[in-house]
Amino acid sequence: MGSFADEWAQLKSGPSGSGGGMRLAHADDGGGGGKGDVQSSKAAWTAAGSAVGELSGDVKKALTALETGQQGLAAGGGVESAAAQAEVYQSWKTYLDKLSGRCTALQGSLQRAGNDLLLTDDNIKGLFVELGKQYQDTPGVGGGGK
Repeated sequence: MGSFADEWAQLKSGPSGSGGGMRLAHADDGGGGGKGDVQSSKAAWTAAGSAVGELSGDVKKALTALETGQQGLAAGGGVESAAAQAEVYQSWKTYLDKLSGRCTALQGSLQRAGNDLLLTDDNIKGLFVELGKQYQDTPGVGGGGK
């Protein structure tokens, strides 16, 4: 029986000294194209937050345009489609208000993640899980029936 070092060297070299060695599946096989570790930077998180903040601004501009276009339409003013128009307007206004709020909240979470790079992955994931709980996606329209 050899020493631990001899046995370990034999194990690492593979069966029958084939030279195959011990290795993790896909480790250093050149197929990944990446550096092998996930990298993050405050600048990347901040840039993502800024982009979402700009999206929130665009949504607010769309909401303003929608409100401007709605002015002058009076429900019950003799036009049957005015009530339907008012209902459609209100549904879009509600949707855009919520979307703007969601963007603002997401912007804050992204920027906080950049500022708190020392947080654990679970804590960062928690920021986005909480955001997902607060802002549910709009359910699909038509034929779901469940």
